[in-house]
Amino acid sequence: MNGMRVIVTAGASGIGLAIAQTFLRAGARVHIGDVDGASLAAALAENPGLRGSVSDVSSSEDVDRLGDEALAWMGGVDVLVNNAGIGGPRGPVEEVEPAEWHQVMRVNLGGIFHTARRFVPVMKGQRAGCIINISTSSVRTGLPLRTPYVVSKAGVMGFTQNLAREIGPYNIRCNAILPGSIENERGRKLLRERAEREGVSYEQVLAQRLGYISMRSRITPEEVGEAALFLASPAARHISGQFLGVCGNVEWEE
Repeated sequence: MNGMRVIVTAGASGIGLAIAQTFLRAGARVHIGDVDGASLAAALAENPGLRGSVSDVSSSEDVDRLGDEALAWMGGVDVLVNNAGIGGPRGPVEEVEPAEWHQVMRVNLGGIFHTARRFVPVMKGQRAGCIINISTSSVRTGLPLRTPYVVSKAGVMGFTQNLAREIGPYNIRCNAILPGSIENERGRKLLRERAEREGVSYEQVLAQRLGYISMRSRITPEEVGEAALFLASPAARHISGQFLGVCGNVEWEE
């Protein structure tokens, strides 16, 4: 993996940063994009060798600039990880504001369209490349009161499968990773919020969540990074159009 050229969107924190760090440790050159300038600056300061750009994937102009800045020093791109996404509103579908719906779609689906439009031509020119899209295990279980998010991530899977067919003849692969319940600050925050809504303890909410996971455990962001590294490796050279759950087998959600 030494010298591999990697771009990760929303790479300054959480899963995105874990993915970027995993590729860095493997010897790759990594360029991240992130909408949060302060988080980006901190990530670059704490990870020598990492480079990045402030960018909003819902903006085609921002993605074009991200591409210009990344390609200026890398000269090409071997791996594109589309990690950027937002959770969107929580509530019954009839209470979701149209503006909220459209914002989720602009980021979660529009973002991967903009990056594919920018970087697929580069990969075609190389006749090689790997695209990894981050979806969620919730598309398999359903998740009431989170319709915009789940629908957008199901769209990511459709995009993945269709793009894999379109770009396969150019020796470019496209797969999706479906993370489950994450053991990080954001994941703990979601559980704390649910405990508060339901008037129960954090421990009760966690126990219930684990009860719906076959392996009775949550996953770490680093595990998603390791899965991405595998999909980008020669060992996965003929894996394309696939959906890889990294979740301990999430059976259900509520």
